[in-house]
Amino acid sequence: MFKIPKHQVAGHQAIDGNLGPLVDDSGRFYKPLQDDERGTTELAFYQSFSSKLPHHIRRFFPVFYGTQLVEASDGSGLRSHLVLQDITSNHLNPSILDVKIGSRTWYPEASEDYIQKALEGDRLTTTVTLGFRISGLQIYESKESGYWKPTRKEVKSFSADDVRLVLRKFVSSNLEPEPDCCFASTIYGGCSGILEQLLELKAWFEDQTVYHFHSCSLLLLIDKESVLHGRTVPFVEVKLIDFAHTVEAEGVIDHNFLGGLCSFIKFVSEVLTDSKASTIEASFN
Repeated sequence: MFKIPKHQVAGHQAIDGNLGPLVDDSGRFYKPLQDDERGTTELAFYQSFSSKLPHHIRRFFPVFYGTQLVEASDGSGLRSHLVLQDITSNHLNPSILDVKIGSRTWYPEASEDYIQKALEGDRLTTTVTLGFRISGLQIYESKESGYWKPTRKEVKSFSADDVRLVLRKFVSSNLEPEPDCCFASTIYGGCSGILEQLLELKAWFEDQTVYHFHSCSLLLLIDKESVLHGRTVPFVEVKLIDFAHTVEAEGVIDHNFLGGLCSFIKFVSEVLTDSKASTIEASFN
């Protein structure tokens, strides 16, 4: 009934006897609840968020179906799991970006050991310099080539230029030798594209004082092959995930997340603008 997620790009994985999430064939994702306050925090968030968020913002969060006792992937026996929407279900070859938002992934109430560990990770990535970092990705190339999926070590070493290159490859049909960005106008642009969805989230974060989303990720999923099967616009989805460090905002705007989101929007906008300029230039040549 349960199996290892085929399209997981970041986080703990249920391989080699380790504890990690599982999926089933009905489109549900089973995330093991952590034993400490992180598990309590994430469960409490999912149990309450729908009543605290505007209706139009709820679509940016996975559907929550409750909890269920499931045989843990590490062989430790029955364990409580969050039962969530499997965002990748029904997509044969999805391209996925996991982007951790914020220039600080720790929260003030955390232990000193946790803060120091988070600080070290933040400084070794683009978290501090850009306000976000790519945590994992897979980009579908073709039936012959499969996926481009850098290792975790490679992803951690990404520079700002590497981030720009990834964002260009994400919307390209040909990744090498130079990404063609042929899907940029429909995936990043348009009324239902990624940029418009990010701007909608930004408008909410400019006002919302309900939560502070520490160490939370944006999951971007696209299905470029959907164009080949009759859709005029590629399937595009934007979700917020990972809420083990989400805390009450107590009436204060989440400037850490908002700043990182604005920075990421700038990077996406630049790729879209550059692709449009290249298209115009090509039309005159």
